[in-house]
Amino acid sequence: MGGRPRSWRLFPAGEAQNDSHLPGVGVRFAGQAIISPIPSTMKTSRLILAAVALAAVPAIRSSAAEAAAPRAEIIFDHPEKFTDVKDFMMPTDRGRDEILGRIRDFMVSEARHYVPEGSKLTVTFTDIDLAGDFEPWRGPQYDEVRIVKDIYPPGFKFTYTLTDSTGKVVKEGSENIRDMNFQMRLLINSNDSLRYEKDILTEWMRMKLGQKG
Repeated sequence: MGGRPRSWRLFPAGEAQNDSHLPGVGVRFAGQAIISPIPSTMKTSRLILAAVALAAVPAIRSSAAEAAAPRAEIIFDHPEKFTDVKDFMMPTDRGRDEILGRIRDFMVSEARHYVPEGSKLTVTFTDIDLAGDFEPWRGPQYDEVRIVKDIYPPGFKFTYTLTDSTGKVVKEGSENIRDMNFQMRLLINSNDSLRYEKDILTEWMRMKLGQKG
């Protein structure tokens, strides 16, 4: 399905110049410039500095690439079959993909704190059920309002693999998480529509992977 992206909300139930003093720069008169020569020793120094700078470029690029390399790969297996990743009452594929993209970006970012450098975490989601739900009986004015109640707890089903720098599997498993007490969580960002889901996934990484060494 197409359509414009929709941003649903969580709603509880109850942001003339004289530079002759510089080498290589002359006094500019009307229509001409007198250029004073650059001393040969200065030319040599500049060539040496340029050579050193060029030699350092590959090392800088390599270091930057290693630092920027993501430590997690997030996969969504048949997301069209997920229990609830709806953007509003009549869900769109584009809205679903936007929500999943936010979850992916969050996990990739958080993985830097729990996955050692050189290692890689691969998570494959087979089902996601977001906190809350849409209630059609409330009327069309609530079509884009996700109602949060205890009867609509968030849940995740996924498999994961953690490999070290050599590609050896050091940890793997499957999870079926359902937090019935999700509204009891102490959350910092209460304006994030995915705050419950992000907190659950952060808690899982902390418990399963431990703190970054």
